[in-house]
Amino acid sequence: MRAALPLVGFVLLSFLAGFVGSRFLPGAWYDGLTKPSWNPPSWVFGPVWSTLYLLMGIAAWLVWRRAGFGLPLVFWGLQLVLNALWSYLFFGLQRPDLALVDIGLLLATIVATILAFRPVSPLAAGLLVPYLLWVAFATALNLALWRLNS
Repeated sequence: MRAALPLVGFVLLSFLAGFVGSRFLPGAWYDGLTKPSWNPPSWVFGPVWSTLYLLMGIAAWLVWRRAGFGLPLVFWGLQLVLNALWSYLFFGLQRPDLALVDIGLLLATIVATILAFRPVSPLAAGLLVPYLLWVAFATALNLALWRLNS
């Protein structure tokens, strides 16, 4: 049981980013935006993000088990902060332009995290690939929303 505590801790930290982001909901402002035809339905986001947060926590735990705290986990922590910040910028401040800057930095930080994780645990790096792909899609969506509504 005690051995599972660090795993639970990393998973909870990942979900904490999601919890912080969930404090800023889409609401009427988002509903009124012009959206691209390929905008996913709202129900998709919860299951996708829940899966990604779980994978992020497991990946960080795998790296921590092998290498302890170091630069790879600094990148991991930074991407969590950028992840949570996006919802505040996009939904809270209603600033798709600032959110686009944030998500661009997030995308770069995810790549840096994967590159830092790979030598320590190729499995951990691989667990972040779906996250990278989803955030790349979200970046394109953020850009489209900004362009359609500017």
